[in-house]
Amino acid sequence: MSSRGLIAVDKMGCKVLFLDAQTYATRKVLEGFQRTVHELLVIPEMGRAYVPIFGDGIHGRNPNPGHTLCVFDLRNETHLTDIDLRPHIAPHTLKLGPDGLIYITCENSAVVVVIDPKTNTVVDTIGSDSTNAHRLIIAPDGKRLYTENEEDGEVSVIDLPARKLLGKIKTPQPLAGIAISGDGETLVTVSDVDPVLFLIDTKSERVRKTVTLTDVPKAAQIARYRPDFSLLGVTSLNSGTVSLISPDFKTQTAIKVGEQPMDMAFRGDELFVACQGDGSVHVIDIPARRWKASFQAGTGCESLAFF
Repeated sequence: MSSRGLIAVDKMGCKVLFLDAQTYATRKVLEGFQRTVHELLVIPEMGRAYVPIFGDGIHGRNPNPGHTLCVFDLRNETHLTDIDLRPHIAPHTLKLGPDGLIYITCENSAVVVVIDPKTNTVVDTIGSDSTNAHRLIIAPDGKRLYTENEEDGEVSVIDLPARKLLGKIKTPQPLAGIAISGDGETLVTVSDVDPVLFLIDTKSERVRKTVTLTDVPKAAQIARYRPDFSLLGVTSLNSGTVSLISPDFKTQTAIKVGEQPMDMAFRGDELFVACQGDGSVHVIDIPARRWKASFQAGTGCESLAFF
C-alpha cells in the first residue's frame, strides 16, 4: 500500500514530525507549540491534519488546559493555521463524521465541539453531561456519537444528526478507551482498572460481555479497529503490549513493544504502534501476529497516521 508520508505527534517533545513512509526517517520537525500536542486526525482527501493542544497535564489533572486545534497542510508539511475553541478547553479526541464535520471532545468543558473543516470554524457544541468527556467514537452509519467518560464509568450516547444527548450507559469500572464494530452493534470500552474490555450492545445499551485481555497484566488504554474491521488493536500503556484481537473476540495475541504504547496506525498487513515512553515506533506483522521491526521517532510519540 503506497503512502507519501507518515505524520507523528511527539507529545513528550511537543513537536509534530513528518517521516518518510518507506524508510521512516524523520524528514521534517515542526515545533514552537504550546504544551502539549495531543492526539491526531488526518483527512487525506483534504490534505489536512488536525492536532489539539491539550494542556500541560494529563486527564483529570490538567491545570493549564489548552484551547487550540492546530491545522496542518499535508502537501507542504506545514503548520497552516489554528482554530480557537474557547470557551471550551482541553481538546482531546477528534473524529471526522460522515457529514464531513469534525467532532472533538473538550475534556474540561465536558462537551463535544463541532467544526467545519472547510471554514475552520466552530459551528456547534454538544453537551455530554459528564465530568470529563475523554474519547469519542462515531457509529459507521453516522446516527450516534459516543463519548467515553473516564472516571464516571459511563458512555454518553448522542444523537448525531440532532446533536442531542440521549442518555448514558453505565459500565462496571472507569474507562480509558472506546471503539465500535463495523456493523455498529458493539461498543468496545476499555477498563482503566483491570485488563478487560466491556462489550456494550448498542441496541439494548447494556454491557453484554466482559473480555479478559490474555497475557496483559495491567489495564489497557486505546482500542482501534483495522479500517476493514477484521482486527482490533488494543494497547496497554502500563504493560508495554499491543493485543491483536479477532472481531468475534475469540482469539487474541499480546505482543511486547516499547515503553508506554499508545495509539496505532494500520497500513496493509502492518500495524504501527507509537510508544511515548521511549520514542520508539513498533511495526507488527498482522498475518504472522508477531513483532517485525522498530524505529525511533522524536522523544515520545502518542499518535501517528499515514497519508
